[in-house]
Order: sequence, then structure tokens, then C-alpha cells
Amino acid sequence: MPHYVDGFLLAVPKDKVEAYRKLAQDASVVWKEHGAVAYFEGLADDVQPGKLTSFPQAVQLKDDEVVIFSWIVYNSREQRDEVNAKVMADPRIANLDPKTMPFDGERMIYGGFSSLVEA
Repeated sequence: MPHYVDGFLLAVPKDKVEAYRKLAQDASVVWKEHGAVAYFEGLADDVQPGKLTSFPQAVQLKDDEVVIFSWIVYNSREQRDEVNAKVMADPRIANLDPKTMPFDGERMIYGGFSSLVEA
């Protein structure tokens, strides 16, 4: 069955990676409780700046930061929309203060993707 994926790319200060990990672990519980199929967070360990574009360039990575690549899997876009509405209304997410996040949300890149190939 094809899936739908929300993808995220962001920069996290190296000294805030553990705070981000805690935030992501807590968020994963909320998303899964509301129906997400899977939740992943990846810490870059092999990404290089490119000549035209790259993960580091996309998030305007600073020397004291690391790239995080994450994705959440759903059964369909419709289910994603339902799950995200519930998540955003959940006080564990709705009450988070963007000013206290362990990353710069203005440099986060995100989007939804329909399945093209699943193997």
C-alpha cells in the first residue's frame, strides 16, 4: 500500500542535540498515538556542502550546528491531515513555545510527499 510522508530538514546547534532528541522522542509519542505509521529523526554524519546546493546550504548551516533530516509516515495524505490536526490540538504540542525550541524554526524546510516508489 502506498504511503504519504512529511519530510523535515533543519539545523540544530551541536550543544542542543540532546534537548532536540528529547523533544523529538516526546513528539514521536504524540504523532504515533494519533495514528502516524512511523516517525524518524536522522542526525547528519555524512553531508557535505555542494557547489550549488546541499543539505547544509539549504538550512544555512552554521559551524556550531548539525543537520537533522526527519520524516513521518502516514497511510495517506487524508490520514496525515487528520493526524496533524489532532497533533496540533494536543496540549503536548500546542503548548510548546517556539521561542524555546532547540532549533531555529525559520530555517526549517518541510513538505508533504506522496509515494513514488516503495521497495
